Amino acid sequence: MAKVGIIGGSGLDDKLNLTQIKRRKLHTPYGATSDLIITGKLQGLDVVALPRHGADHRIMPSLVNYRANIWAMKELGVTHIIATTACGSLREEIKPGHLVFIDQFIDRTTRRAVTFYQGMEVCHIPMAEPFCPQLRRLFSGVAAELNIPHHDQGTVVTIEGPRFSTKAESKMFQMWGGDVINMSTVPEVVLAREAGLCYAAIAMSTDYDCWHESKESVTFELILKTMAANAANVHRMFPEVIRKITDWPCDCRKGCNINSL
Repeated sequence: MAKVGIIGGSGLDDKLNLTQIKRRKLHTPYGATSDLIITGKLQGLDVVALPRHGADHRIMPSLVNYRANIWAMKELGVTHIIATTACGSLREEIKPGHLVFIDQFIDRTTRRAVTFYQGMEVCHIPMAEPFCPQLRRLFSGVAAELNIPHHDQGTVVTIEGPRFSTKAESKMFQMWGGDVINMSTVPEVVLAREAGLCYAAIAMSTDYDCWHESKESVTFELILKTMAANAANVHRMFPEVIRKITDWPCDCRKGCNINSL
């Protein structure tokens, strides 16, 4: 049977409206997870949830223990991960408040552990299609049913952070074909694929990145303001999406055998 994990980003931590909540500490070979693992029910559906940045957003993107988080999800029997992430828009048509169901990434991180395999074995995991296409189609269908403004695809540029981009960088990322920009998708999506999990992310546009001369500069306060509306829409989506997830055959599930580590 399918079991769904939710990795929440900025603006969604502790706001999932779960019932029958239990919190547990899970020891992993890679150290501590970002916070206690949350298990519970979302409108009667079993889920596992984890705030990516810990309680009160205390962990900056570079220091998130992505390997521990994904390993814990795998250990608890999760088969599908729905991730949320705040992002800046690099395109006029992706307005603040829109959701983007990203299908590609450009990795601009430099300081992160990007694989479970750092010993006598190497996993050269294919990454041509990094996000589960079946989950993404499900996102699009549910968003359309609920009349939520969204984009069926997009390329996310993941930067190291915690600083935001310069104008020159923002314009460069546009030229590269980036549609949105964030600080957390990589290596989370890569590790999920190594673990053989179906993974897809709901990117929540909070602002126009600093390329947009006519808009106010991006600040964390501006992001949190827009996140309230984004979070409400994502919460509307979660029960409908989770209800439709089954343990479907998928290339995402091939992965590498992290149980052998």
